[in-house]
Amino acid sequence: MLALYSGLVVISMLLVSFRFLDDVPVWLLSIWAVGIVAAHVSLLRMRVTNSGSDYRIVTRGVLLWHGALSFLQGAVWVAAMLLFTQAAEPGEVATFWTIACCLMAAAAISFQSTPLSAAGFIVTIGGGASWMMLRSADPLLAGVVVTYALVALGASLWQAHLFGVQLTTNKMLAEKREVVKLLLREHNDDGAGVLWQTDAARRLTGVSTAFARMLDEGVEELEGRSILQVLAGPAWTDGNFDAGLHLLAENFKERLPFSDLVLPVILNADQRWWAISASPRVDEKGTFLGFHGVVADITAQKESSERIAQLARFDMLTGLPNRLHLSEELAQAVEAVKVWQTRCGFLMIDLDRFKSVNDTLGHLVGDQLLAQVAERLRKVCTSNEICGRLGGDEFAIVVREAPEPIYIDRLATAIIDAVSKPYVVDDQTLFIGASIGSAMAPQDGKDAETLMRCADLALYRAKENGRGKHFRFAPSMHADAEERRKLELALRGALEAEQFHLLFQPIVNARTRAVTGFEALCRWTHPELGPIPPDRFIPVAEDARLISQLGHWVLQSACHAALDWPEDVTVSVNISADQLCDPEIMELISGALTRAGLAANRLELEVTESVFMREGTNAAQALEKLARLGVRLSLDDFGTGYSSLGYLSRTRFNTIKIDRSFVTGAARSQRESLAIINAVVAMAQSLGMDTTAEGVETATEFEIIRALGCTKIQGYYFGRPVTADETRTLFDLSRSSQVA
Repeated sequence: MLALYSGLVVISMLLVSFRFLDDVPVWLLSIWAVGIVAAHVSLLRMRVTNSGSDYRIVTRGVLLWHGALSFLQGAVWVAAMLLFTQAAEPGEVATFWTIACCLMAAAAISFQSTPLSAAGFIVTIGGGASWMMLRSADPLLAGVVVTYALVALGASLWQAHLFGVQLTTNKMLAEKREVVKLLLREHNDDGAGVLWQTDAARRLTGVSTAFARMLDEGVEELEGRSILQVLAGPAWTDGNFDAGLHLLAENFKERLPFSDLVLPVILNADQRWWAISASPRVDEKGTFLGFHGVVADITAQKESSERIAQLARFDMLTGLPNRLHLSEELAQAVEAVKVWQTRCGFLMIDLDRFKSVNDTLGHLVGDQLLAQVAERLRKVCTSNEICGRLGGDEFAIVVREAPEPIYIDRLATAIIDAVSKPYVVDDQTLFIGASIGSAMAPQDGKDAETLMRCADLALYRAKENGRGKHFRFAPSMHADAEERRKLELALRGALEAEQFHLLFQPIVNARTRAVTGFEALCRWTHPELGPIPPDRFIPVAEDARLISQLGHWVLQSACHAALDWPEDVTVSVNISADQLCDPEIMELISGALTRAGLAANRLELEVTESVFMREGTNAAQALEKLARLGVRLSLDDFGTGYSSLGYLSRTRFNTIKIDRSFVTGAARSQRESLAIINAVVAMAQSLGMDTTAEGVETATEFEIIRALGCTKIQGYYFGRPVTADETRTLFDLSRSSQVA
């Protein structure tokens, strides 16, 4: 319509200019044409700007200005009619009459959305054309013009009425669509949205039964009340509003739409969570009427999300922060160190002997024990510390501010003392301990990951040095860890590369000095690193879970070597706790004896007290089966650990080995060492067991040990470890030669 109307204006302007070119000065025609173009362009720009929204948001001032421009455009045409037709011929008057009729018809059609503009233009053009006809023709034609103008005006007003009806209908449909969008957008199949609306003063209007039911109040009680007061509940009187309510009030003030606004609502002393969405309401004149929107109770979803967040950041068993949560807290503490130039700390805690409890009494008891440990750690920690569980039997503590290293030492000591006290679980008294490694920022690391790695290295050192201790991180631990890593890599290929070999140290009868057996000792010679002592590679093999594979090789090789010895000479092989845990231990040992053709009573397996502390009755059961197989059993390093007589009562040992530390102590006439050796010998004799003293290196030590009653002796005094071939030189053909 705009293009049609604009085209008609241009054609009419050109037609008038061509028709009156000879009768009207050019300058006057030019001024008139510029006036027509200026008025029409301004009117056209305004119409294009507002027609996109169908004049739904146009203001009263814009409509008045639109009407003024239409009146001005009509006035320019009337000026031409009055000025150009003063001495015009009938044909020229008819031209203006035709143009006026066309323009009035076009205005009636094009200006239906702005009736004020149509009326201004039609009345102006019609009045001017009537005056022109009355002056230049006759009154009858003037009446025809007036009649035509009135018809065009009536048609324009009727079209404006229809447009207004359509506009109102579209607005109502748009408003309903907006409500539907709110419902569809904010609520899924599991949620039910309830409609609400307010007036311009934020008072609830048209309260629905569903909305009143959500608030557990009557419709009449809610009608006219402030929605902010209703949602605030008891907080309205004390002014302690939730941040979400402040945001809601701000949106109301700024008249802005909002979505997914979550608020806590107190209903009958019970907290609920609501999700509110709304948009402002305006009438056809753009006047603000209030808000309308939807609200839904999302309490179940909120509680579910909080539970998920709890599971993601807290340990289910103990309720302590988990590894993720602790990592975040440590990262924040490290950042605070950078800002405030302070220190923070991180402690890693590993429970000693927990696996024994878990394996012996079951996971249910183990879980209850972990819960009690967590409670004790909570009590030890202050507001400056955050305690959490990393997993399994590992815990950790983040120290937000550690003024001095002594602060960490005192905390670690308090933790070890608290954890080491006895526990009562299911009427059973349990004892465990704790080993701790710690690191501090910024000296040990400037980020959370580095600090955790350093604390882990310190924890490894604590466990390596007897457990129940606290070690701070030291830079040398990195070098040790790298050395262990390289050693582990080399160890994994050492068996296949045949880098291991066995040496055998003789065990002699203390009275006759005759060789009664040999202890098989594993040695490793690396092609690049050279000879690697057992105290270096055995711990690495245990940590890397390679000790069972290595122990099986030692067992096979030792059994084969023993075939070349006299039938009354035994071979002693150390067996690890990992090997005893193997469910196929019986098959492995019996298979090694069968393949070598060695009698079971010529094999003596040496175990330490640590296997009992680690595995409890499982170790005793495995050893009992081996004893029934005919294999001899020896308890190694007796007296250096817990030395529980329960081990001896539950397991049929053939030999008790006395540690070298007691041998050297006895040689220096230490009363404690002498008393211990006497007690062990007396106990062994009463139980029908042999006693073997280890580490005898001098004649003095030999005489003292023999005098104390030990039945067997092992040490450098009688021979250093030798190869399998060299062992044959220790026997003569009569099998009675003495060791020199």
